[in-house]
Amino acid sequence: MKKKLLLLTVILVSATIAVKSQVTEAEAKLKTQTKDTLEGWKLGGVIGATVAQTSLTNWAAGGQSSFAVNGVFSTFANYKKGKNAWDNSLDLGYGILNQEDVKYTKKTDDKIDILSKYGREVRKSLYFAGLLNFKTQMTTGYNYPTDSTRTKISNLLAPAYLVGALGLDYKPNSHLSVFAAPATAKFTFVNDTMLSNAGAFGIDKGDKVKSEFGGYIRFIYSKNDFTSEMLKNVSFTTKLDLFSNYAEDPQNIVVNWETLIAFKVNKYININISTHLIYDDKVKIGKDSNNNGVIEENEIKPRVQFKELFGAGVSFKF
Repeated sequence: MKKKLLLLTVILVSATIAVKSQVTEAEAKLKTQTKDTLEGWKLGGVIGATVAQTSLTNWAAGGQSSFAVNGVFSTFANYKKGKNAWDNSLDLGYGILNQEDVKYTKKTDDKIDILSKYGREVRKSLYFAGLLNFKTQMTTGYNYPTDSTRTKISNLLAPAYLVGALGLDYKPNSHLSVFAAPATAKFTFVNDTMLSNAGAFGIDKGDKVKSEFGGYIRFIYSKNDFTSEMLKNVSFTTKLDLFSNYAEDPQNIVVNWETLIAFKVNKYININISTHLIYDDKVKIGKDSNNNGVIEENEIKPRVQFKELFGAGVSFKF
């Protein structure tokens, strides 16, 4: 196991160095392009990785050896010229945890998030806008009743969410965007036969697509140029999505809230903390309240989902 972990660490570091080299070459190419080629565009992104390892041998106090790695890739391409504004972003995240004497390697993070939003200014700071947002994950997700058993609970495109919305986007400055869309179509995909037959993620049993029409609000605040001495090395981003289905329980708001705080130690080393909160009344989650391995029927119900990741690692901006 230790040899495998060492090999994985070497591969990760080598890949990070290679990516940095490619980013440097890309920056050089961008600088040589003509002004007309990039006029109006703002491009950028970040690549990061964190690694954590614990190794115990004959440790009298007890414990468990483990290895964890988390990687993120985030990039954007935004266009602003005259009355036109077009924002595009791609966010990827993946993480794994390997523990000694545990049969399966477990996921700690897994996401694909693609966003495109076009707006036409109708008055100062206010845009008539259309938005497309697609979210899913890369690999199969499992529940682990014991260290040696697992049950599939998600997969690639199971679930996947597609949101198309028309509304108004208020952008008073470069840090804040409030997009309100009274006309929004939301599609939930479960492209896995077993999960579809179980009616997972709020779809009807046997179906693979659920469509909804309702109202949508997306709030984004992002700032990395604080002037305060205490905050000058801090980057902060928070995104809150709210959706209400007009035709079915409109009072039950679907909430998706993500926050990322990054503290820059030096040019390449960052300390990051991220949180992700989800509430969807159509997604029912079972809980073994009695700790007897049995989930009672009345314990399968909507619950607040929350994930927190903390780590220190290497990151490169481009």
